Amino acid sequence: MPSHQFQLSRRSLLTSAGVTVAAGLLGFRTASATTGPSSYTATWASVDQHPPAPEWYQDAKFGIYYHWGVFSVPAFGNEWYPRNMYIGGSAENNHHIATYGDPSVWPYHNFINGARDKAGNWVQFAPKLKSAGGNWDPSVWAQLFADAGAKFAGPVAEHHDGYSMWNSSANEWNSVATGPRLDLLRQHADAIRAKGLKLYVSLHHAYHFNGYYDHVPAQSTTTLKKLYGQLGTAAENQLWYDKLKEVIDGYQPDIIYQDFDLNLVQESMRLQFLAYYYNQAVAWNKDVVATYKDGFDNKGEVYDFERGGPAGIQTPYWETDDSVSSSSWCYTVGIGYYSTKAMMHALIDRVSKNGTMVLNIAPMADGTIPSGQQAILQGMGDYLKRFGESIYATRAWASFGEGPTQMGGGSFTTPREGTNKDIRFTRSKDNTVLYATVMGWPGSTLTITTLNSGQINLSSLTSVQLLDQVAGSYVNLPNRSQDGSGLNISMPSSSAPFSALGYVVKLTFSGQIPALGSGTTPTGWVKIANVTSGLVLDSGGNVASGSVLKQWGWDGSTNLQWQLVDLGNGYYRIVNRTNGMVADSWGNTANGASCLQAAWNGGNNQQWRLNGVGNGRYQIVNRGTGTALDGAGSTGNGATTVLWTPNSSTNNEWTITGV
Repeated sequence: MPSHQFQLSRRSLLTSAGVTVAAGLLGFRTASATTGPSSYTATWASVDQHPPAPEWYQDAKFGIYYHWGVFSVPAFGNEWYPRNMYIGGSAENNHHIATYGDPSVWPYHNFINGARDKAGNWVQFAPKLKSAGGNWDPSVWAQLFADAGAKFAGPVAEHHDGYSMWNSSANEWNSVATGPRLDLLRQHADAIRAKGLKLYVSLHHAYHFNGYYDHVPAQSTTTLKKLYGQLGTAAENQLWYDKLKEVIDGYQPDIIYQDFDLNLVQESMRLQFLAYYYNQAVAWNKDVVATYKDGFDNKGEVYDFERGGPAGIQTPYWETDDSVSSSSWCYTVGIGYYSTKAMMHALIDRVSKNGTMVLNIAPMADGTIPSGQQAILQGMGDYLKRFGESIYATRAWASFGEGPTQMGGGSFTTPREGTNKDIRFTRSKDNTVLYATVMGWPGSTLTITTLNSGQINLSSLTSVQLLDQVAGSYVNLPNRSQDGSGLNISMPSSSAPFSALGYVVKLTFSGQIPALGSGTTPTGWVKIANVTSGLVLDSGGNVASGSVLKQWGWDGSTNLQWQLVDLGNGYYRIVNRTNGMVADSWGNTANGASCLQAAWNGGNNQQWRLNGVGNGRYQIVNRGTGTALDGAGSTGNGATTVLWTPNSSTNNEWTITGV
């Protein structure tokens, strides 16, 4: 699998944006299909010049891979069965003893070489091609991936168990010398490329020798020591590199994904791999991608969130690998699945936040893809066939979207179905078309709050269309209006005119999409509501100068109403309707300082800038201190409003709505 809760504490998870590589680095070629330096050396200074996410990869958005191997044979627990079967008292150990025998006499390599279980059944990872009378047809798999809308696909070529799914000279435990007697990676690669998809190869063998088999007894022969990661540090590190080199030379993958614990691989070997892969790509004259969870960096490689993604837009470009099942990455008896809607909404959300999603499926050991998994892929493919223009070859906009459903926020965040209040944005690469995908039919009127009059100037909007159920067809939506609450669009009907996992509205502009923050702030009385608490800014009524500003549940009173008076210099004074006083920082620059109120005197401490952060939200930043209004996470009436350095917390995000 990617990883497991056993290993969470050993990861170094990247959760914030890193350094973006400048496009004009010296040595970049511009005359060929490949960008980047013409050669690489095994140093960070060199490999960090590799452009991590080429255009084709950013255009692709969606790929498929699969955990299919020797660990699929027991079909129990998950893909960590090879490890867990050796841990006394574990469910896998108990199952193994009951079904096959004690691991001391029925070891994991029996699944490779073949042996009989206690019931007398022959057990072995030995899938047969359909043409040879078996159930596996790599061409049918590849067609399913293409029909699902994937633009790249490929196998886990080696998992933690140390079994190579290719014709390896470095590792005799491979699928040509044993088991199926087939070069499985070659079969995959040829079938996938025949469908016009790029090849994704996943390798998880860094953890093979860094703890996966630490419960396996010492082995007596060199070949068994190799399988169970007992060769010693120097030999294991060399083998890690040699396997990668074989895959690069033999199959020319477009993407190499690696799972965790690369930090435990010798740095010199990691650098040798990157330099070799990138130099080979130069020779092939194509742009490649290397992903990582640790051990590399996002200057030359793409960071991967396992089963998740950021809460908001993140740069540089990133990836997530997720699976159709929450219980296992490989096939197990009784495996359960997420809904097709949840998987599709996860893809839409991740694309809106500047990412690509790779979806894992779990075929059975004989090469059968269960019908439940096929249904998910077919459902996603149906959506992408019809509405793919809002996904493929798009880019993240200034705001990822709006709505109540929290998606993302790090690794291991469960895919969730959105609602008809959840909207995600993408834009065309030329920045003239904005797509708003609603995760459910909105009813007779769609209100996009991010596009309110205070946030964006829509005077250059030339057309609004609903993507119809047939690809390339549209329903014009001419009746629309913009006000302080958002862009209000009259939809064709109150109920959905067709069934879909999401509904896409296409907004076309005569030029570039206007910048967020280009709108006009409401000139009348407004309520200023904190995003975290939902409470609104409160003067407290007729109080003395220097009184603390509070927060209160909206009740319509004038204490809770404010006017933003434009000072003509990019700043506003914020005037209370009851007492006429204005919000004032009083020059206190400390985080957590109370925000006060006073009579207007024109000072910088009484001037405020609105910093649009998307979703119809603003940071309200003081000119004198540089700190922003902050609700401090308080949810009770009468809570003090404080000042804090602007940050990503919703505590210092506010909505401004006319009353």
